[in-house]
Amino acid sequence: MFVLRNAAKLLFGSGSQESMIELPQGQLYLVRPLSPKGYSELLFKDATARIRRTAQDFQYQLVVQRVYEEGEAELLADEEGEDAEIDALAAERDEKTFLLDEALEFRVEKRDQDSAEHVLCWRDLTGDAGDVYEFVCDRSAIHAGLVRQFELAAKQCQYERKYRKPYTTASDDDLLQFEFAGKLIPPASPLHSPSLARSIASTDSMLAGAASGVGTTTTKTSVMDTPTKKTAVSGTRDIVTPATEAPAAKDTSAGTAAAALKTSAGEAPEAKEILSAELAELHFFDFPSGSFVLQDASVTAIVSETGKWQYWLQVASKDRDWLGVPVVADINPVFNFEFLSFIFNQFTADGTAYSWLLRFKDQATLERFQEGLLRALWEQLNEIKWSKIKEKERDYVADAFADLAMTDAPEEDEGEEDEAGESHTEEEEDEDEDDNRPRSEHYDSDEEADDVDQQPRDKAVNKALAVGYKHDRSFVVRGSQIGVFKHTNDKQLEFSTNISKIETPGGKLFSPKKVMLHNEDRNMILQNDTDPNKLYRMDLEYGKVVDEWNVHEDIPVVTFAPENKFAQMTHEPTFLGVSHNALYRVDPRLAGSKLVESELKQYVSKNDFSALATTGKGHIAVASNKGDIRLFDRLGINAKTHIPALGEPILGLDVSADGRWILGTCRTYLLLIDALQSSGKNEGRLGFEKPFAADSKPQPRRLALTPEHVAQFAHETGKGVTFTPAKFNTGEGAEETSIITATGPYVIEWSLKKVLRGSKAPYMIKRYRDDVKADEFQYGTDKNIIMALPHEVNMVDNKTLKRPTRESIAGAVLRGSSGGGSGGRRSGGGRISSANAGRYKLGKDDVVNSPY
Repeated sequence: MFVLRNAAKLLFGSGSQESMIELPQGQLYLVRPLSPKGYSELLFKDATARIRRTAQDFQYQLVVQRVYEEGEAELLADEEGEDAEIDALAAERDEKTFLLDEALEFRVEKRDQDSAEHVLCWRDLTGDAGDVYEFVCDRSAIHAGLVRQFELAAKQCQYERKYRKPYTTASDDDLLQFEFAGKLIPPASPLHSPSLARSIASTDSMLAGAASGVGTTTTKTSVMDTPTKKTAVSGTRDIVTPATEAPAAKDTSAGTAAAALKTSAGEAPEAKEILSAELAELHFFDFPSGSFVLQDASVTAIVSETGKWQYWLQVASKDRDWLGVPVVADINPVFNFEFLSFIFNQFTADGTAYSWLLRFKDQATLERFQEGLLRALWEQLNEIKWSKIKEKERDYVADAFADLAMTDAPEEDEGEEDEAGESHTEEEEDEDEDDNRPRSEHYDSDEEADDVDQQPRDKAVNKALAVGYKHDRSFVVRGSQIGVFKHTNDKQLEFSTNISKIETPGGKLFSPKKVMLHNEDRNMILQNDTDPNKLYRMDLEYGKVVDEWNVHEDIPVVTFAPENKFAQMTHEPTFLGVSHNALYRVDPRLAGSKLVESELKQYVSKNDFSALATTGKGHIAVASNKGDIRLFDRLGINAKTHIPALGEPILGLDVSADGRWILGTCRTYLLLIDALQSSGKNEGRLGFEKPFAADSKPQPRRLALTPEHVAQFAHETGKGVTFTPAKFNTGEGAEETSIITATGPYVIEWSLKKVLRGSKAPYMIKRYRDDVKADEFQYGTDKNIIMALPHEVNMVDNKTLKRPTRESIAGAVLRGSSGGGSGGRRSGGGRISSANAGRYKLGKDDVVNSPY
């Protein structure tokens, strides 16, 4: 009886990893006809071969797994010990997995006419020139018909991978291109090495040829320095394919790719040092089809230093320069190790964005390229040499930019959850069909008199939002006014009143830079941008500023936050503030300066603090423009934990009520950090309470839009990504399940559950006519989103958000303008349609329009 060792890999793997066909018994050999290492090696004496689905459409794996006789696995484990078993797993000794791609040159032959023995053969893409794997079928267990079915399935899988469409669209002639029967299969156990009819080109010649095309042979460091010989890039044939012979892209892709290249190719600045140079395939994201299309089967991707803190990524074949881009945060770099890919954006001079994909032959190649690219990005953002930071911090940065597979949350069916967000009744779609007239409700003292204007009377726009916790109110800052909106029982916004003049107690009009609700939502703390050392208290019942507080003569206020996450629900008078290099408490009850000297933590160096948040227990997180985060359990002491920077400034910060999750907002991505320690002497404690060990910094999760979505956003709007400060849904006793933010006209909601389980694009979107200025969940729920557009204030159900598709990103806007409500209650504007989900329009009470 035979058993599969490590069967848990199959039993507990992804549900999408379905075995399609299996050859139940055979032997696996690694054959090296040209290698001095030895001709043939028997890897698995007993094995099974199968074709398995992956989690990605049109991607399949050829899997060979070792089989043990009953009791053999336990005996081997006892002999080798536990550590050897772990090492064996890491080396994939009991399972070999190969992506089914034509580069494998998978073929099948009958060993001789007199026997029923069949041999499966494919190239070893990570070995020496000419190396192949051979699976010799057991003739007693496998009949010829099953082998033919297996071979046909392999061709169909390669067709689907190459053309990104079902094999049912392929003709018999289409599948012929995946026959490599002309290539000899060397015997697995010969008496002497055979002579191959045609040798496979070595990597040395490939590298030299590719490098000569981009002029890198005289640089300081290069991939050519590596002594290891490698085979061709996955997806290529034996000899380097010239760019002119690359498979033709679709017409749409070819046209847009050509447009992308007009302003980039051939503009590479002179390289002072090469950080990495690796061979890869080049793919271009085709907007109409929504897929990546192969442009060149063999290019060299070179990351170089071109000036002081300036770096460049150049992609070229030996026949042409494809493109070059500066290495900056806007390229939105994403590494996917499952598919050996690097995806990035290119922005042309006119602001148009394109998305490209480089696919490498193996993980080692991708890791070398990643190290060079991340070094360049880090040094460009921080103006610090990569070599000067600790190895653990380098790993932290690398992990954050990898497309990691998260397993913190169990896999669940996403279908029901997503469908719930896309279903709308015909009544909803037909509601208020004729109410398309542009309207604009101005807030004046005469609530009975309605006035309708095409545009607001002033030039101010909505710029800040504060959502009430204690009372169902939202407050929107517009210039030197504040609009107050009531949350109705039917989950709508209703205009309540307008605070028409924000002025100091001395009568000086000002426009608040930042606002915070305080003292059971009865007060609002305001900051005047022109006087950073002062704060003001507005009494919301009277609608006027009643106090002016001098915080400190020498210590300004960069930002401020409540004493704990739900302090605004209470009468707590104090709150927290930060300057660029200090953290302190503000107590309005003090005479003179309101800063509490005994709870001041001031740094000698300029840490450039930029954001502040607190937990339900009052633990404190402080972020900086350098990109790092400090965690404190109380004021006046050193931080318990210091989380390294990825490079971009942190513009906003939020913390879950229990303190486990820290959410930082950078311009082009969000940063989600787990503050709970999972190992060591402080296991089970938060980083706020006890420091992380030096070798176990919290694992970062970099939440970014996929590069292809970024390219589509920019294609539609002409703008790059600039996130508004992201927020968790919140409420006392409520669990954080969602994250809300916006960029340009798009509202974006991340599902925390999907993020933790590693979904590829765990977010939903909704497009509006105008840019979203501020957004936040209604207190106590993750369903209702309140947002401020330049001249509108909306409350929408998160079910109206869609999956990011070409149609939902385009988001055709129906007729109507930025007008809105009648009677100070509703508007007919703000309708959005999505071609893939039917038209959805907001109801009469969904939008409160201009001037808020």
